[in-house]
Amino acid sequence: MAAKQRIGLILLLGCLSALGPFSIDMYLPGFVDIAENLRTSEATVALSLSSFFIGISAGQLLYGPLLDKFGRKKPLYIGLVLYIAASFGCLAVTDVNQLIVLRFVQAIGSCATAVASIAMVRDLFTLEESPKVFASLMLVIAVSPMLAPTAGGYLIAAFGWRYVFVFLGLMATVILVATAIKLPESYQPDPSYSLKPKPILTSFAQVLREPQFYTYALISAFVFSGLFAYVSSSPVLFMKVYHLSKTDYGWVFAGLSVVFIGASQVNSLILRWIGSRQIITYALVAQCVFSLLFLAFAWNGLINFGSTLVFIGLFLCCLGLINPNAAALSMAPFSKNAGSASALMGAFQMALGAGASVLVSLFSEDSLLPMPVVMAVASSVALLALLVGSQLIRRDIIGVSGSTFVGH
Repeated sequence: MAAKQRIGLILLLGCLSALGPFSIDMYLPGFVDIAENLRTSEATVALSLSSFFIGISAGQLLYGPLLDKFGRKKPLYIGLVLYIAASFGCLAVTDVNQLIVLRFVQAIGSCATAVASIAMVRDLFTLEESPKVFASLMLVIAVSPMLAPTAGGYLIAAFGWRYVFVFLGLMATVILVATAIKLPESYQPDPSYSLKPKPILTSFAQVLREPQFYTYALISAFVFSGLFAYVSSSPVLFMKVYHLSKTDYGWVFAGLSVVFIGASQVNSLILRWIGSRQIITYALVAQCVFSLLFLAFAWNGLINFGSTLVFIGLFLCCLGLINPNAAALSMAPFSKNAGSASALMGAFQMALGAGASVLVSLFSEDSLLPMPVVMAVASSVALLALLVGSQLIRRDIIGVSGSTFVGH
């Protein structure tokens, strides 16, 4: 594959992957305005974010089998059209319940892009290239938290929160056109793949029997739940507790995203010297330490705006090192069932993310504590999963050949 073609392909796959994060981040500065306009509370508005996470989690299980039966592009078209319709539907909402439902539908559409992009990395690149490609994808994905809340803050300040969904609908339209023209079909449809419940469940069961998959998919899911706790609580935390403006909040969110981006790119360099397993181990131990310190400071009232930024930044730095390696290790054993594996991995992430976002929304709106609690629990459980899962992987003879390439 030529270098120019490779870069273009990674960029387009990154745009597909970034649609979901853009949908999450861009309307965050509008939480207060949405609550006022729809006559509800910010905590209730946050449920529209939770419904988005739930939609992505459920939808990924739907698209996984579709991607394995019909190839990658046809399900992509369906998801993008559904997303566009739901985005423009958000313009007409008159109460928060309508917004919550439409955000769920929007998520069902957007998760097609997330599942397909991960599966296509497995289709189009060698197993040795996958961690670096995932890190490159993360560079494109991570630009969205830099651009989305900042652009959203200015857009909301100038035109109102509903225009965020106009932008998202137009963005998805451009991606749909680019997908149709530039993205190759990377997987031939499999007519023998059945969409009946029993074969689908059998395919998922085959994936779940692979210790390497469920170990690293669970690690990724748990550390991501800490990220979603931060995303869900950050609008209230920064704009109501620390009294930032919409635009200032966007810049703070963007600045923290730079840390995430930097770590994911440093990961590509570190892979020259040590393997994915070692990177995950070191980063996860560090993340546990940082999140527990964050919790201890918050619990004892020793936290302020500056130290909050430091602890969140450290957590995101570790996440940037963990995630691309966990994704590569999770997907490594699969070729035929890559779509189902990608769907399950994404479903784990979004299900735990939805739980984390609902959990933090249940607490007092002027409390910082729920965020470090979720971060500390998530990283600690992920470390436990690594310790237990590593033993299971060593004993699994079948998985050895599929796991050694990145585990040196």
